[in-house]
Amino acid sequence: MLLDCAIIGGGPAGLSAALVLGRARRSAILFDDQRPRNRVARASHGFITRDGAAPGEIRKIAHEELGRYPSVRLRMSRVASVAREEDGSFTLIDEAGANWQAKRLLLAAGLKELLPDIEGLAAFYGTSLFCCAYCDGWELRDRPLVLIAGNDHTFHLAKTVHNWSKDLLVCTNGYDSLTPEEEETLRGHGIRIDHREIGRLEGDGGQLSAVRFADGETAACAGGFVAERLRQAVPFAEELGCAMTPYGGIETDAAGRTNVPGVYAAGDATCIMPAQLIVAAADGSRAAIGINEDMTDETFA
Repeated sequence: MLLDCAIIGGGPAGLSAALVLGRARRSAILFDDQRPRNRVARASHGFITRDGAAPGEIRKIAHEELGRYPSVRLRMSRVASVAREEDGSFTLIDEAGANWQAKRLLLAAGLKELLPDIEGLAAFYGTSLFCCAYCDGWELRDRPLVLIAGNDHTFHLAKTVHNWSKDLLVCTNGYDSLTPEEEETLRGHGIRIDHREIGRLEGDGGQLSAVRFADGETAACAGGFVAERLRQAVPFAEELGCAMTPYGGIETDAAGRTNVPGVYAAGDATCIMPAQLIVAAADGSRAAIGINEDMTDETFA
């Protein structure tokens, strides 16, 4: 059976797109490997009517809503390969070996995080150590916080976190991500900076309490943020020849189209930042409308 659209990625962008396509009476299959980027988080924030809801709860509600549309199918499986055929359609093979064909392809698998290799970090990530101040800054407001450098946007993140807490320590951990001018600016606003290597993070029950440096000294804190590096969660955009932005996102137009005919993209994989559930969901809706409009125009051509 040739489907109208195959969606790779079961996060807010893919789910939103599947909903719009289902309501447009398009046949679609959504592939979800059940390993969302926010799986370590206990709560999601900033999504109106669902502020503070657990990520799993949002996904459960979305699956129930999609179940109302008979033309939408959920496939809890990872896609192993994608090929663009001579007629412009797409063949997908999932990890179970099943073969699927679709006229259009939507890439919405999002991003994967590359966190600094620091002992103990994983024990606090998602509970008291986060990556997005807009998602979790409110819960950490006015506490003594640490910001651990891990990418080239430390300066921007430090300025942003300062909105929620003036008691902020930036640990570069040897990562050369601040210019002398940026350091001077941050210090001028009372933000402390420490360039020593971090030995490990300490705390109990998921609550971060201190940064222990390699020389044995410690700095107390009650939570914080880490500037992680990001990469595409799946390789298909580059394999299919999609143009990429300078920041590593999939380049799209206003309707979610990539430069490859029939291939669309939405969510974190395109915009990189801001990585917000509500932004990704809106982007998925936009791309689904683009897909439906393009297919409708073909019908009337």
